[in-house]
Amino acid sequence: MTDRSYVTVNVQKIVGAKAATVPDALAAEEPLEIQLGYERKGWHVHKTVSITMRTPGHDFELAAGFLFTEGILRRPDQIAQIRCEPADAENGNTVRIELKPGVPVDWQRLERHFYTSSSCGVCGKTSIEALRSAGLGSKPIFDSTSPIVDAATIHELPNRLREAQSVFDRTGGLHAAALFEPNGRLIALREDVGRHNAVDKLVGSQWLTGRTPLLHAILFVSGRASFELMQKALMAGIPMLVAVGAPSSLAVALAEEFGATLIGFTRDQRFNIYTNASRIRSAAFVPVV
Repeated sequence: MTDRSYVTVNVQKIVGAKAATVPDALAAEEPLEIQLGYERKGWHVHKTVSITMRTPGHDFELAAGFLFTEGILRRPDQIAQIRCEPADAENGNTVRIELKPGVPVDWQRLERHFYTSSSCGVCGKTSIEALRSAGLGSKPIFDSTSPIVDAATIHELPNRLREAQSVFDRTGGLHAAALFEPNGRLIALREDVGRHNAVDKLVGSQWLTGRTPLLHAILFVSGRASFELMQKALMAGIPMLVAVGAPSSLAVALAEEFGATLIGFTRDQRFNIYTNASRIRSAAFVPVV
């Protein structure tokens, strides 16, 4: 099967006073329509629930992860089938998830048409109430003493992520999301032009195989830590989100409310702990004066 994660174009490369035509690999960006098939009043219907700009690859995981992290689906055994639409489309840009008969559907969620892009995340969907309605409640959901991670392990995560990124090596234009064990061992990694898509692919890969909640895992992301990414981590039962970039204020508030550890600016042997520092084992903390 053709690798659709990148495309090659010719560019004019200028170095000093010299010019040359050379091939350049670009991260692919194509729309993906996510459809849900279900029974309604005795009829089988399907509905588009999202159109997202993504890098082709792991589309089934992306669709499943999106529906799970958005609270539309709770368990993988609710799914009867995941397929491309039309079914014989090898390189299609539509994925349909068919539900088993009798699976309840939240009509209010489905009445909203989501449009997501590689920059904005899930538009109009980001609310703490969505997490509460998904069964997380409003109190911390994690044991504050688990997992315990050495500060040295956090320092190593950017390099370990970079070493595992395959498409980034060709294009330099993708976000990555990775799951690590507390000792720093890589569990899984997914790449995409969108931060939220990379996380949905990653969570979907674990949810479809029955590995959630991921109560002893670290989610590491290559960009900033937005509310949407914190929300998706919580839905997957991940107690620790580590980001290369900055967190948003709402991401910090969400992590604090639900008892998660949020770390930002993880690079160059430095990082900031914004919530629940008790999970990080360090030699010493110097108080701010």
